[in-house]
Amino acid sequence: MEYFEEELNEAVSPNGQCFDNSFLSLYILAFLEFQVAIHDLPILSLLEDAFLSIPHFTSIMVDDERGVKRWKPVEVKLEEHIIEPKFIDDGMSDDSYDKHFADYISMMLMENLSPTKPLWQVHVIKYPTSTSNAAGTLVFKFHHAIGDGYSLMGVILSSLQRAEDTSLPLSFPSLKSSSKPKNISRFMKRMSHFLSMPFNFVSEFGWSLLKSTLFEDDETPIRSGVEADEFRRTKLSNVVFSMDHIKEIKSNLGVTINDAITGIIFFGIRLYMQNIDYRSRALNSTALVIANTRKVKDYQRVQDMLKTAKGDWGNQITYYHVSVPKLQDIPISSPLQFVRKAHNSIKRKKSSYAPPLITKLLRVKNKLEGPEALAKYIHGTMRKSSLLISNVAGPIEQMSWANHPIGGFFFTLAGIPQSLVITIMSYMGMLRVTIATEEGFIDEQKLMQYINNAFEIVRHESIAKENISKWNKFFVKNPPSPLHLIEENSILVESPSNPSQQDPAPLRTGQGVFCTILFFGCSQQFYQGGHVH
Repeated sequence: MEYFEEELNEAVSPNGQCFDNSFLSLYILAFLEFQVAIHDLPILSLLEDAFLSIPHFTSIMVDDERGVKRWKPVEVKLEEHIIEPKFIDDGMSDDSYDKHFADYISMMLMENLSPTKPLWQVHVIKYPTSTSNAAGTLVFKFHHAIGDGYSLMGVILSSLQRAEDTSLPLSFPSLKSSSKPKNISRFMKRMSHFLSMPFNFVSEFGWSLLKSTLFEDDETPIRSGVEADEFRRTKLSNVVFSMDHIKEIKSNLGVTINDAITGIIFFGIRLYMQNIDYRSRALNSTALVIANTRKVKDYQRVQDMLKTAKGDWGNQITYYHVSVPKLQDIPISSPLQFVRKAHNSIKRKKSSYAPPLITKLLRVKNKLEGPEALAKYIHGTMRKSSLLISNVAGPIEQMSWANHPIGGFFFTLAGIPQSLVITIMSYMGMLRVTIATEEGFIDEQKLMQYINNAFEIVRHESIAKENISKWNKFFVKNPPSPLHLIEENSILVESPSNPSQQDPAPLRTGQGVFCTILFFGCSQQFYQGGHVH
């Protein structure tokens, strides 16, 4: 049915139209895991306060007389958007709850929302899950046409309070690099960046175009390469890391948190791929990394995002390709190289200005060829790569909703034409890596194990590297005295100033450092054995 423009509100954004058509239908799912039972949670009144003041939550998408999608306000019946599943009878074990929960989420990831109602749902799951120690879970399902992760997380966060003190605002972690070069070093880096900018721009933008149109990743244990991958059943898994440990890696290596976790994920993925098929260690795999194009650092209130037509609400995202380093090029014994590779690659792409130009290219394509053509292009870009990575920064403090404390907070994406989608979110001092895998193709338990092992290896090696650096600095500032040591009756004593020929060679500073390297590098020798446990 066609509507006249005067009957409708503003047009759906170009990205919004792109995310809802015959080629793409993308969804964002956000999970709130409560530490207490949610049987008495006043969900109706909470959603009324949180959602009904936002136009896109009370509208549907329709075509005007020119075929342009616009938002049409409709009456919202909240009870039609709240789903409370019934799993099993009382008295069943927690393991049974976990299985039913996982099956329900897999089903939810595959289902499309009705276009005759506003495109969102809230699933109220009042059963406990032992895998996350949650007494109950709320799952918010939003169509990506409403907004991106920043917008929709802003909606949720605007409705939640700081658990320990509701009068205080939520705070968020910094994603800045730990390295602060001196003035001369900073000048040299800026000069180098300026001189290399034209080459980086041409190479990065050109490579992105080729990856979206001509070059396709190899079929590997993480990429099936089949058509209509987005319609295959998906399983969700989670790996949780301490933010303090991630910050430790970040500080030791002088990178950002995003660099550290991306490098760890890449290392874990390659270990998994090699375990499944040894030949895949040399095959091409590329990650499509989603980036926010806003200049703001923290979340805004929904009212502020909606103030102007050029506000921060909507789908303001872009992407860039990052190659997953090959184990053929970086041996298992050099795990820190995966983090450094991720750091250098991401930094080069961001500084090349290729991502903003990709955004402009997509806008031009939408204007000249329409949202269907743009959706087909983005679908092909996703399908030609091996995995998608998206991250969102969550609050440092614990949140609550109606005095119900929230112990876990994470998100995932649905409708992506890939066998592997990884989303990352920080909350309460923990970093949660959520892995959506194609069921029956990827062994999600084994993949989680390898990513967890990769984290432990990288952390251990980063500590060893930092300790070596400290010892080197110590020996430079405090060179040992020119004493010679000999062994006499198993006791080390000082030798005369003119040792005999039978005396052992004098201990030099370099040998002391070398011993330190051997001591702190013992883990590296272990990993060279090629086995990760």
